Amino acid sequence: MSSDPWGRVDETGTVYVRTADGEQVVGSWQAGTPEEALAYFERKYEGLVVEIGLLERRVKTTDLSAKDATTAIDHLRTQVDEHHAVGDLDALRKRLDKLVEAVESRREERKAQKARQSNEARQAKEKLVAEAEELAASEQWRAAGERLRALVDTWKGLPRLDRKADDELWHRFSHARSAFSKRRKAHFASLDAQREESRKAKEKLVAEAEALSNSTDWGATAARYRELMADWKAAGRAQREHEDDLWNRFRGAQDVFFQARGEVFAERDAEQRENLTRKEELVVEAEKLLPVSDLKAARAAFRSINERWEAIGHVPRDARPKIEGRMHAVERAIQEAEESEWRRTNPEARARAAGLTGQLQDAVDKLEKQIDTARAAGNDAKADKLGRELEGRKALLDQALKGLEEFGG
Repeated sequence: MSSDPWGRVDETGTVYVRTADGEQVVGSWQAGTPEEALAYFERKYEGLVVEIGLLERRVKTTDLSAKDATTAIDHLRTQVDEHHAVGDLDALRKRLDKLVEAVESRREERKAQKARQSNEARQAKEKLVAEAEELAASEQWRAAGERLRALVDTWKGLPRLDRKADDELWHRFSHARSAFSKRRKAHFASLDAQREESRKAKEKLVAEAEALSNSTDWGATAARYRELMADWKAAGRAQREHEDDLWNRFRGAQDVFFQARGEVFAERDAEQRENLTRKEELVVEAEKLLPVSDLKAARAAFRSINERWEAIGHVPRDARPKIEGRMHAVERAIQEAEESEWRRTNPEARARAAGLTGQLQDAVDKLEKQIDTARAAGNDAKADKLGRELEGRKALLDQALKGLEEFGG
């Protein structure tokens, strides 16, 4: 009989393995020596050790599924339990038990990870739905549309949830997109209608602008063009394919009119600048009449200058106040000289002035006597009152005397 620490071979060639539950029959060996029999079944044990080691590494280092790992463990456990090997089979069972624990732990970890991923996916999709529902009410048509398309791509990249939850969220997401698309479609349909109305309105404005382009009623037509421009801006934009063409026609009609007006105004401006030069010469001639020494000659000379002035025509608007102001100053000076001469030579006016002066002189003399009498009587209050009245009469007398001097004394 032959034996080692984990097995033996009896006289009949039966091979046994020692376990915690006692000896178990491994098999029968008749082909060689007992040592060869033990060596053979020990190699089978070593093979099981290698297979278990390989499975341990796969469970630890690869993404071997729990199902496949369990199948492999069960297969190896069957081989161990069938006792077709000589060695520490109990140790192999313990290693397989630990493998079962490792696989179960991994199963729970993956289950928890899947639950976390599912929860994260749900939260992500709920967030996408909330944003989509907010965008559904937006009027930023381009930006919101692009963002909704980006949300769809993000949705496709997320893992699916359970069917019910996934379908409910997708229904809300899809409804938000549909609502936005419906509103956008209605908006652009309305916009197209508005642009068609704008096109019709601008066609009428263009027709009138073109009809006015050859007008020579410069002021009224220019004012009407300003009104047409205001109407154009208020009309809104037409369709893109019509807007530029309409604008070019509208602007072109204005350009024809304003170019013609500009040419006429340029010619008129040149004429007015020439008029200004001629009027400046007349003003200088008129100003030489001052101061007036010979009223009759000055009046005749000014009348001649004024006739030539009136015959010249308009000057530039910005120069008009100054040049006309200088001419009016000469005219006023001559008029004042005429008034002064009239006052000086008018006998009735001189008589009235002399009479007024005499009356005032009599009043002054009378007041002075009354004051002297009041003072002599010791009535100072009355004298002071009469004195104030005397001052007023003397002031009037001075003015009257100056007026009388204008009549030559």
